[in-house]
Formats: sequence, C-alpha cells, structure tokens
Amino acid sequence: MRRISIVVLGILLVLVVSPLAAGMAQVESEDDGAGKQPVRMARATWDTGWFQAEVYRLLIQRLGYRVEGPVTMDNDEFYQALAVGEVDLWANGWFPTHDVFLQEGSVEPVGTQVDDGALQGYFVDKATATAHGITNLGDLSSPEIAALFDEDGDGLADLIGCERSWGCAAIIDHHLEVYGLRETVEQVQGTYSPLIRATVDRYRAGQPVLYYTWTPNWTVGGLQPGVEVVWLETPFPALPSEQAAYLDRTTIAGIRGCANDPCQVGWPPNDIRAVANTRFLQANPSIRRLLEQVVIPLEDISAQNALMVAEEGDPEDIRRHAKEWVDANQHLVEEWLEAADPEAVGLGDIGDAVSAAGGRMAVAARILPPFVIYDDRSYSGFEVELAYLLAARLGMEVDIHAVDTVAKQIDDIDRGVARMALGGVAITESRERLVDFSLPVLNTGLTIMAASEANRSLGDRILLFLRAITSSDLPWLLVVFGVAVLISAHVMWWLERHQNADFAVPYRQGIWDSFYWSVVTMSTVGYGDKVAKGDKGRVFALIWIALGTLVFASFTASIASSLAVSELRGGIAGPSDLPGHRVATVPQSAAVAYLSTIGVGPVLVQDIAEAYSLLRAGDVDAVVFDAPVLHFHASRTGGGEVITVGPDFEQVQYGFVLSQQDAEFRERVNLALLDLIESGVYRRLHDRWFGPLS
Repeated sequence: MRRISIVVLGILLVLVVSPLAAGMAQVESEDDGAGKQPVRMARATWDTGWFQAEVYRLLIQRLGYRVEGPVTMDNDEFYQALAVGEVDLWANGWFPTHDVFLQEGSVEPVGTQVDDGALQGYFVDKATATAHGITNLGDLSSPEIAALFDEDGDGLADLIGCERSWGCAAIIDHHLEVYGLRETVEQVQGTYSPLIRATVDRYRAGQPVLYYTWTPNWTVGGLQPGVEVVWLETPFPALPSEQAAYLDRTTIAGIRGCANDPCQVGWPPNDIRAVANTRFLQANPSIRRLLEQVVIPLEDISAQNALMVAEEGDPEDIRRHAKEWVDANQHLVEEWLEAADPEAVGLGDIGDAVSAAGGRMAVAARILPPFVIYDDRSYSGFEVELAYLLAARLGMEVDIHAVDTVAKQIDDIDRGVARMALGGVAITESRERLVDFSLPVLNTGLTIMAASEANRSLGDRILLFLRAITSSDLPWLLVVFGVAVLISAHVMWWLERHQNADFAVPYRQGIWDSFYWSVVTMSTVGYGDKVAKGDKGRVFALIWIALGTLVFASFTASIASSLAVSELRGGIAGPSDLPGHRVATVPQSAAVAYLSTIGVGPVLVQDIAEAYSLLRAGDVDAVVFDAPVLHFHASRTGGGEVITVGPDFEQVQYGFVLSQQDAEFRERVNLALLDLIESGVYRRLHDRWFGPLS
C-alpha cells in the first residue's frame, strides 16, 4: 500500500512539475534567436545610412538571430510598416526630425547611435558668399541675390533640398514660409544623390551653388565648410510646432565655416537612433539591450561614406566596411553582446555564425533584366533581391556567378557547382524532367514587342514595302501578266494583220501595235483607237477582255495585299495578328510552344538581345517573349524604338531551379518563400519591380 502511495505521489509530482518546467523552458526559449522568426530589418533611402544598418545586421546575427533584409524604405513607408509589425526595426532614425513619425505604444527609438552629432543646414559656395556678402538665409529675400542661384531661369533661387518623403523637407518648407522667401526661393526636390552630385559638379565648374545637407554625409568632405563652402545662418529660430521645444538648440557653437560663433544654423542637432516595434522589443529583450548599447562614432560613419562615394560603393563593399568595423572594434562589440546576452559571447566571427546557420548558397544566374541585372560589377534585379531575402531566412550567404544559358544552369545544378539557378527560368515540362523547381516566384505571361511607328523613317517604310513585295506572290504574277500579254498580242496580230490597218502587216511594226492593244484592253482603259474588225478578231477580243479583267484584277489585288502586309507588319496589335508575320523568339521558351500552336514558325535566336537587334533592323516584324523582359526593355533600354503591344497572354510561371537530389533544401526554400509571401515582403518587392499585384 505504501508503494502504491509513493507511485501515486510521483505521478502527481510529474503532473505538477512538468507544466512548470515546460513554462520555464518556454520563457527561456523566448529569447533564443535560433527558434525565433527572423528579424526583419529595413534601412533608409539615403545610402549614407546603409553602413550603420549593415553593422546592426551583423551584431544581431551575433546574438544568434537570423536577419532578413535590410529592405530599403522611405520614412513614411517604414514607420507605417513598423507600427503594424510588417518590419521590426531600422538603424536610421533621426530625432527630433523624425518625431512626427512616432506612434505611441507601437513604435519607439532605442539607444543612441550618434549623440547630438548629426547636424543639418544650408550652404553656399564661399566665393559667391564673399563677393556678395551673403551670410544669412534671409539675404536671399533680395531678388538680385536670389538670381545668383537661379538655375532654371524662373526668377527663383534653386535651393537643393530634401526628398519629399524625408522629414527635413517639411522643415525647409517651413523656413521658406516664415522667413518670407516664397517669392525668391524654391526648394528643388527629387532624388537627393544625383541632385547633390550635380551641385558638386556645378561648383567644380565655377558656378554658384545653394543647397541643404547634413552630417555625417560625404558632401561635407566633398565641399568642405570654411574652405569651399560656408554655412548660412537663419534669421531667427523657427521650427514646425511639433518641434517647438527644440528652438533653443538651433544655435550651435564651434561651427566651422559660419560667419558667427555660436552659429544660428536653424536646425537642432539630431540624435541618430535605432527605431523598433514595441511588441518586437518586448518579445526579444536581448535585442533591446543590444540596441541600447551600440554607439558608432560620427567620424567612422563619415570615413565610410567617403569611401563609399569614391570607389567602394558596391553592395559587397558596404558589407565589407561594416565587417571590418566590427572586427576593428571587437572588444567593444563583445562588451555590447555580453550586456545583451552573455551566452552570445564567443560565437566568433560573423562568417562562422552564418556558416553554422546554413553556409553559403552558390547561385548560377543568367543575365536577363529585370530578373537579373549586372551593372558596375554588381548584381541586382527582382530575382536577385528575392534570393537574398530567401538566403537571409535560411541563415545563408549568397555567392552569385553568371552563366549564359539555361543548359549551363542545369549542368551547374547537376554537378553541384550551384545549389540554385535563377534568371527568368520558366517552369516547363521539358525542364521539369531534368531539374526541380521551387514554388513559382512570379506568374505572368507572354507579350509582343514591335517597332515603334513614331520612330520609323520614310526610308524604313520604303524598305519594308519592297521587302513585302519581294516576299509575296507579286513577282510571279508579273511574269504571268507579261506572258499573257505577249500571247494575246501575237494572236490578235495573226487574226487581224490582213484586214485591219490598225495592225500592220510587217511583224516588227504590227506586233507593237498588237501589244499596245492587248495591254489597254486587258486593263479596261482602252481608248478605242485600235479595235478588231474581223469576226475572229472580235471573238478573241471579247475572250481577252474577260480573261484580261481577271488577270489585271489579280495583279491589282496582289499590290494592295502587299501594301496592307507592309502596314500590318509595322502595326501588329495583338496575338491574332501574328500569323503571316516574321516573329523572333528564343529556343525552348514558352513563346516557341505558343507560336507553334497558331501556325507561326518563329525566327529562333540564341538570346533575346539578338531578337532586339533583328527587330531594330527590320529583319523581323515582332518579338514574342516573356512579358516582364519585353516590358522592361521597351520602357528602360529600348530608346523609344520599340513598344509592347496588345495584352499579355499565355500564362508563364517562373521558379528557382533546384536539384532533384536535394528535396530537403527545396522544402526549406519553399517554406521561406511562403513566409515571404505571408509576411508581405514579397508583395513590396514585386510592386517595386512590376507595379501592384492585381
């Protein structure tokens, strides 16, 4: 009985302790990065902040988390996505400038990456400032002074300002309003990088420049305050109402290149801070503790920005800069990690952490814009970005190498040289026999590309017409017409030569008169100056009139048909117009299969670029191929010479090429794809490359 009681007591202890143990295990695992969803990072549209974003990505990986992204977003897009939990954090918050974007209870800044070091303000070139005594933004209220900076001839000074989605844009507008500069100054807005580069070029050409910029930024090194440019003070402190509390901080001491010290720059110094979703921080306290620790010196950011703009601006360069900075500050990094999570210390090199998570993924990429674009020694494109997002979810790094053909991609997969292949590879039955595919990464169709009518010269039209004539039945009809006229002329001369003066007896003279009669009679435009008089001649004339009408009608119809074909070949409007035309495409593509079903024998070329050349030269009438590829070429690189016509048709699906022998990896890739789709990341990527999903 005592033994039974002990057993019962043991069972009760198990029932009580097990839930507690499970709960404790759950609490302990809540902060275990290996079992969590990937951290979804974003970064700002200004590339001078990408170095910091990459440093944060590496540090979060050192905590054992998988990191997805960072995905580039503008301010509005990021803060809205952050508030609803579509992304988790970024490293590019500027405060107080970004105060307007904060949403209490869902979004919060964490830590201070740069403390009071991010300065903003207005600049003019030193030569113009000295020559005209310009020291204050208010000086631009003078039309004569403003005219010095009028680039477009509209009478207003052109102040190179902020992109519309940036928080600084509204502050510049506020300054122009309160300082009474609306009648003399306009804020020039657009993509900041090319605008400021053009400003530097104008300065180098000896022209006056007026612009807004900030630190850290390469512009401060490119045009040095106090040496090449000067700060403009503002007439008095003025900020939008939501930043009124910072008015006393807009006067800053020690500003080099300002007429006065302290200098009324018009902007409070900003703190650069990480910003994260509040619920995400609550679920991941070790990441909160890490973000609270990180400090990146302003001079280090500025030095990296200078490298990035000079010659080291490829994505791999920025990643390398961040890795080198983390390695150079290893002791400091270890302190941050230990404060965030003592168990994270000792994970070692970032590359080792990635290898432990999943290693490197070799990718065989076929250059095919917009899926894969190779420019300035770096890869981009819809599928390239998607592959990087997938790799981040799988805890892997991507190594891309280029190949020329699908056959080479399949061979690289079979030999294990590549684990994935991409570049607009359509999922077809023949390819499925050789390799496996992921879930479709894009559903689209075929489309038609033709020469633009607006770009076709008179010479091109004449050549198209002559080519249509020579490729039709018209040459043979001309031969038949000539033979028929000669036979008719001889018959009429033979019948009328002795009884009709209109057909002279001598053959040399008479045959010419008969030939003339034969032509004008057949064409039904005879003048009646030569007519048959004998019974036999009249009977033959009646027969010839009937037959001649048919012959001439056929001849006329052939000419009209050739003209119509010439025009149609320059104005194909949709798939139903393709039969009877010369159409180029690529072998083993979905377009080949479709064209064969409508009776079009295509002109096959080795790659789509060759088809573009044939179309430009007029050697083919149209190109049929995958819709995203042709739309991209027509809108970006076609130079107005080509257009896509008609609707997209015949569904085509694209997928990542995978090995048939690696079912486990295919399953992981598909799960990651589904995660990207369900999280909304895929939609944002698709919309950026192809427009909104229908």
